[in-house]
Amino acid sequence: MYLNNNILFCIHILADEEFDELCFEFGLELDEITSEKEILIREQGGEKAEGASDVVLYKIDVPANRYDLLCLEGLVRGLQVFKEKLEAPRYKRVSPADGGEPQRLVITEETASVRPHAVAAVLRNITFTQERYESFIELQEKLHQNICRKRTLVAIGTHDLDTISGPFTYTAKPPGEIRFKPLSQSREYTAAELMSLYKTDSHLRHYLHIIENEPLYPVIYDSNGIVLSMPPIINGDHSKISLNTKNIFIECTATDLTKAKITLDMVVTMFSEYCDEPFTVEEAEVVYPDGRLSVYPELAYRTETLSGDFINKRVGINESAESIAQLLTRMCLRSEVSGEGDLIQVEIPPTRADVIHACDIMEDAAIAYGFNNIVRSTPRTYTVANQLPVNKLTELLRQDLAAAGFTEALTFALCSEEDIADKLRKNITETRAVHISNPKTADFQVARTSLLPGLLKTIAANRKMPLPLKLFEISDVVLKDETKDSTFFPGRCAEIFSCGKSIGHLGVLHPDVISRFELTMPCSAIDIDIEPFL
Repeated sequence: MYLNNNILFCIHILADEEFDELCFEFGLELDEITSEKEILIREQGGEKAEGASDVVLYKIDVPANRYDLLCLEGLVRGLQVFKEKLEAPRYKRVSPADGGEPQRLVITEETASVRPHAVAAVLRNITFTQERYESFIELQEKLHQNICRKRTLVAIGTHDLDTISGPFTYTAKPPGEIRFKPLSQSREYTAAELMSLYKTDSHLRHYLHIIENEPLYPVIYDSNGIVLSMPPIINGDHSKISLNTKNIFIECTATDLTKAKITLDMVVTMFSEYCDEPFTVEEAEVVYPDGRLSVYPELAYRTETLSGDFINKRVGINESAESIAQLLTRMCLRSEVSGEGDLIQVEIPPTRADVIHACDIMEDAAIAYGFNNIVRSTPRTYTVANQLPVNKLTELLRQDLAAAGFTEALTFALCSEEDIADKLRKNITETRAVHISNPKTADFQVARTSLLPGLLKTIAANRKMPLPLKLFEISDVVLKDETKDSTFFPGRCAEIFSCGKSIGHLGVLHPDVISRFELTMPCSAIDIDIEPFL
């Protein structure tokens, strides 16, 4: 994630070296200190960087399961608690201050076939600045790419509550019957027209496949028939939020209810500090088709009990239960000794969805203690390890290829059917590929039968880098196609044999293959099975 240096400066003055050390102590890694201008110079050259910002950016590597650290608010809050400059806040769900009825979202049975779950909440009397507003939008996008799995599991919608009127209805209709003015557009469109419009949109086109083949599209209306959103594609323009927004209605529609609850909790806990009554969230009611009524957000706290001895033995330290409780409290896990031996009661807040098992608590204790502070000791068990022959061979190949000026790539073992078939000028039935029975996204439908698609996609993602790009990968493929390979240009390819057995191909790639990966320069490749050399 990128953090603006000016924002951090207002919180606490730290030298870059001090901040790097603080991140390491907290279990994070400061990857790079850069600026927008430096990035453009490195990727596109000096001419493209003219007029770019010189504001310093910190690029921080955040663990994928720490959703609470995906925005500046959560990261700064976590660091301040870690440095014991702030107590971890208590998040509270409250009823409407005026004594009225909570906002209500009614789910109809039509949603069951496309996107059956929804949760909601209200941030009341919030105050935005430009930086807070941008952080609010950015957190939603990061959650969409992370826990929401590119909106396939959860889609977040945020609306200016003062422009709409509840109760709200979450239903599903044929695309021709849904009509509204979407964000950043000047007129109304039907849902079918929007799907055609967004096929060329660089951002939204990646989400169209989620519902485009469904007979009914999900949609949320207010009591006056105004469309709030058509999840998971786009929100309506009528209820868009701005710097002047004071009350925000947040809805999350989902195929996974657990992920929806976590996502909603993350959004409201991170930004409720900007409400007039900090860290409070106004509840909302969700009515299901069977009449059940649930109140969100849950903001659930739970308590886990474990012994100090458990943590000491697994971390390799010798601390008192009181000391361990203090370490865990610094990690936003309020802890206290229960008074029965060395048992510690640990409170898990709604922001720490990553804490599932006692081992997760133990890991946080190790981070707070400091991995560099753990005394090195000889393991109590004695084993003799030996490198597998295939690993030894691949390591030798990697060294030689790197010495020859090639850069190693590591790509996904799963890919789309298009990657290993259409783009390589093959029929999917001829590839003998292993198919995933329930792929979560179109990008991971089959196990790769060749390393070539992953490398070409890597090149496509780095088209702006200086030429030549010399990449290699040594990894497993699930099943190799033994038939004649039409991926290469006729007359400019060869089949490789070893001891009378075909072990691969080399040559110039066919122009159709290159164009289907959105490349413009000629490419050559070699694809070898190294196992026969063992």
